[in-house]
This record gives sequence, structure tokens and C-alpha cells, in this order.
Amino acid sequence: MALLFCGWTANAQSEYRQQISLNKDWRFTYGYVVKKNVYERVNIPHTWNQADANSGNLDYYRGLGNYEKDILIKPEWKGKRIFLKFDGVNTVSNTFINGVHVGEHRGGYTSFIYELTNKVKYGEKNNIWVRVTNALHLDVMPLVGDFNFYGGIYRDVHLIVTDKACISPLDYASPGIYLAQSNVSKKSAHVDARVLVSNGYDSKEKFQVELAVKDGDKVVLTKQADVEAAAKQQAETTIAFDMKNPHLWNGRKDPFMYQVVVKLKKDGKVIDQKVQPLGLRFYHVDADKGFFLNGEHLKLQGVCRHQDRSGFGNALQPQHHEEDVAILMEMGANSIRLSHYPHAPYFYDLLDKNGIVTWSEIPLVGPGGYRDKGFVNLPAFKENGRLHLKEMIRQNYNHPSICFWGLFNELKYDGDNPVEYVKELNALAHKEDPTRITTAASFRDGEINDITDLIAWNKYYGWYGGDASYIGTWADEMHKKHPGRKIGVSEYGAGASIFHHQEELKKTNPGAYWHPEAWQAYYHEENWIAFAERPFVWGTYIWNLFDFGAVHRTEGDRAGKNDKGIVSFDRKVKKDAWWFYKANWNKEDAVLYIANRRYIERTEAKTKVRVYSNFDEVELIVNGKVVGKQKSKGYCIFHWDNITLQKGDNRVVVRAGKGKNKKEDTCTWVLQ
Repeated sequence: MALLFCGWTANAQSEYRQQISLNKDWRFTYGYVVKKNVYERVNIPHTWNQADANSGNLDYYRGLGNYEKDILIKPEWKGKRIFLKFDGVNTVSNTFINGVHVGEHRGGYTSFIYELTNKVKYGEKNNIWVRVTNALHLDVMPLVGDFNFYGGIYRDVHLIVTDKACISPLDYASPGIYLAQSNVSKKSAHVDARVLVSNGYDSKEKFQVELAVKDGDKVVLTKQADVEAAAKQQAETTIAFDMKNPHLWNGRKDPFMYQVVVKLKKDGKVIDQKVQPLGLRFYHVDADKGFFLNGEHLKLQGVCRHQDRSGFGNALQPQHHEEDVAILMEMGANSIRLSHYPHAPYFYDLLDKNGIVTWSEIPLVGPGGYRDKGFVNLPAFKENGRLHLKEMIRQNYNHPSICFWGLFNELKYDGDNPVEYVKELNALAHKEDPTRITTAASFRDGEINDITDLIAWNKYYGWYGGDASYIGTWADEMHKKHPGRKIGVSEYGAGASIFHHQEELKKTNPGAYWHPEAWQAYYHEENWIAFAERPFVWGTYIWNLFDFGAVHRTEGDRAGKNDKGIVSFDRKVKKDAWWFYKANWNKEDAVLYIANRRYIERTEAKTKVRVYSNFDEVELIVNGKVVGKQKSKGYCIFHWDNITLQKGDNRVVVRAGKGKNKKEDTCTWVLQ
């Protein structure tokens, strides 16, 4: 299975603009440290909560942290433009240059940028000081959440140096280029390329914008336009173009993208350049038949992902994002819900290149089954939500993988009713981007479910009450009651510890310190079988691909972790449920896997053997004796009952295939 990763450079530079990484060597202190010259040296990405938030400490540090760094502003940069860009700082940050305040950003999951051109000293060391707090603010999303709010500068920081005029980075830290596609089909496509030009000159100036669409090294078309910008102002131009018989971005099957190269010229000389992806595709959702990409039905087999991991918190390196996508690809998923906030810019690049249909959402997160509120009817809070939505859409507008903008998760009607505000956000999303579909994750009935273009539900039958098989009945009843409603499942899942095992398949208490792995596997079997047989469910999203930090949880094998992941928090162990999905979803790799394999120490002589495999026939051998061959029971499940174990070690082997395609899996169980 081919995995596509885009290159990562810490110090990107071109002939026209420089992008310089500032990730190395910052001085960090907690907010309560007031003595001079007391600090620790850290590199970005960094969080101060990688240890305490993941230890089950409810009182993990949610306060102020200070980051300082001295950088040389080269004398030859005088006369150019200098920008400081942060890809993510959680949650509220204030930035100072040489002690002078240059800006505040309220929100932890999107990029932001400041122009420093007239605020720095050229030819000298300049001090950057960033004051960051991850304390709760009633006017900043999210107010609550079943996940940790790690503090810090946890995504990359860059210094950008451009000519006096440039393709603007100042429009909500966007690329300054918006590629709006319309009337896309297999025969043709129309694109309106809107380009923002920032004029740093003291006079009105004329510029030329040249656009080239490339397929690798081949230039497909070129167009240009003139634009005039007033002194110290931003102007824009739109270059429209049509493409015949376009090569479409077609999900995992063919994630093809053109490259759009935009050059800014003054007096015929190129002074700036940016490259953006162009993945042409068309899609829609049918209330009865589900999701269609480029005219063909595509059942969205999705996962949810939180961005943190054991030992790192949310301060991830590029290789962590790459590993997460590799795990997703190997299991055969074709869609992802980025819960419950925009994820790192590099992660979106990886989703584009690997053809993963993406749901990206803002952190308007309700309390679910917990206390407190996800929405307050404060003007400042509502404005913060509008800011989050604009930043998410404008920064990620050109990513072809994104098909859905998500507006909320598990909001309640209690107290301040969020319905009118969600309507406002839905209208804003369509104004910002008329080309994409809006959706949301609900867990209540009522008016809130009929605002966005699509709706999905968080459903946990078989974990938080009910039986796992009931999900199909729920879906049928919902579809019958609301035949025009486009129904998805935004979350479904069950907890599991790789250290908890039992002979009897028995449901546990979700809030207990006992989460047997076998129950999670059974839960997912029942849920996926129901979804697979109901094409009107437009998409389903496993909660969660990975275990993640949730400091308030006291369950599973330790406090402070939500163990509904089908892969462990450190990404080292793929739980049984993950292998069930790989057998069903991955059509390229041969899968043969003995479930319940980690239940090694056993007390019952009679046992069952359960196998996940996409082979048509599997043979079981126990202690060297052939038990027999078996055809699939459906959905890649094989099982043998009443298998007798001997005292001591028991070697269990399964085999499938022939010749070069022959495969074997084995494990050892010990009968006490």
C-alpha cells in the first residue's frame, strides 16, 4: 500500500520570499516565575502539560507560560516586509517584540500572523516574548471538552521575509490565494483564483499577477491579470480559467492534484511567488444512497482523531503526523473527522496527498454527559466562534480533502439556547465557502439537527447503555421518521485496555477500571455490520482512532485517559478492533489475525478462537493438531467454539492462502 508524504523543511527559502523556522532554542518559564535569568531551554513544538495532564492530575497546570527568543534581523532585510507566523498556540497568546505589544490571538487551533516590518531593529538581535495561557476564558472556544487543553506554543513558528509588496499573508493567516472550483465534472471544470496583493509601498502601485497550472513539470495553462493597490493597502484580483477533461482528485483511488503557481510581478520583475494545491472534484450526499465522489458512490469508512499522544501531549513532530496517517491508511479508512478543532497544517497536507475525505470542525464543543456549558450567549464568545470559523475556512480553503465544515459537537439546549447562533454560523460558513457542505455532531433531538446541510449523531449503543446491535434499529427509525434528512454517525466506540481480558463476553461498566478488549471488538463488529448494510448512512466515524488524554476520566487501566481508541495512546499496539476493520476495509493487504491474543493466562480449559481475516478460508491448528478449516461467517469473522486447551503452554496457529499468498498467525496461551 503506497503512502504519500509531503516533504518537511525547517528552513524553506526561495528566490522571492524566505520562510525561516524559529522552532529552536526558546527560553521558557511558568507564569509564576518572576526572577530574572531563570528559565529552561525548549524547542517548539512545546507544551508544559505533556506530563501532568496525562497523569490523571485533575489540577493540571492551566495558567500562564512565557516563551522568549532573540533573533537577528539582518540588515539586508531593511526595505523588505517581515512577518511572524504561529501555526498554533493554546489557548490565548500575547506577543511582544522588544517589549512592545504587537497582538493578541484568542484560540488554540488555528494559525495567526503579525507584521513586524516597522517594529524591529535591523542589524540587531530582537527579543520575541510570547505570553501564553491555557486557562479557561468564557469568551474563547472551547469552554468544555472530553479532552485535555494542553498549553504552549505547540505548533511551528516561522519568520517570513518578502518584498515590499507580496501575496498577502495577512488575511486571517491564509495563503492569500483562494481557488474556488465550480461546475466540475469529468469533462470540464471552472476555477476562480482570487489573489490578494498587499502593497507595502508608500504610493499607489501597479502589479501583474501571473498564474500557471502545472501537472508535475508540465504547464497546463497560464493566465495573468493586472491589479492596482493603494499605498499600504491590500487589493485583490480574480483570474478565472477553465479546464477540459480535468484529472480529478478521486480520494484514495487517485489523490491527484495540480499545482497552481502564482507569481506577483512589478515592472515585469517577479517579486513574490506561492504554490497552492488544486484538487478538482465534485461530490454530493443523497438521503437514501449516501456519499458520492465524482459521480461514484463512496461509503465513508471514517475515524475520528485527537491530535495528542503519550509522552508528547499536543506538541507533535512531523513524523508523528506521518505515523498517524500511515496507521489510518493501513486499516483502510477513507475518511476522517478532525475532532474537535482544526489540526496541524502539515496534517491537512498529508490528508490531501493520501486521498482522505475530511471533516474539519471548529471547537464549539458541548459538555456531552458532563457539567458546564459549551455555549454562552455572550457577544465576545460568539465573535470568537466567528473568528474560529473564518480562520479555519480561509487557512484551509485550497485543501481538496476537505469536503465538510463542522460547526458544533454535542451542544445542549439548556440555559442559553445555541440554535440561533448555529444558524448564524451556518450562514457564515456558506458565505465564506459556497463550495462545501456543512455538518455537525449531535446527540440530541430537536431543531438543531436541521440547520446544517448534513447531520450526524454520536451514538454509543452497547457502551453507554443499550445493546450494540441496536444501532441499526436506531438508524432505520431515524431514516423512516426523517426521510429527507441526510444521516451520518459522527462517533461510535467503546473503551478497551490491552491489559484487560476475560473468558466470558460480558459488557462492563464504562466508568469502571475494567475495560476488556474483547468487548470493544464485539461492539465494533456489531456496529460496523449494521452500518455496512445501510447505504443511507452517509458516513461513519469511529471514536477514536487513538486513545487520548482526558484528565477527568477515572476508568480503564489508568486515570486520565480515554481508551476508546482502537490503537494505543503511544501508537505501539493495534487493538483487536483495529484488525477487524483492516480485514474488512483494506482490500490490498492480506489479513490474518487471532483476536483475544493478549489473553494469555487462562483458567478455563474450554475456549473459543476468533479470527479476523479477508481470506475466504482459514485453518486452525492447536498444539500441532489440525482442528479444521472454516469459511467466513461474514464480515471477515471466523470462530471455533469448544476448543480444548492442555495444561501449560498452548500454541494456537491459523493459516490461510496458498503458495506465495500463504499467511500464518500464531500466539501462545497458558492454561493454569
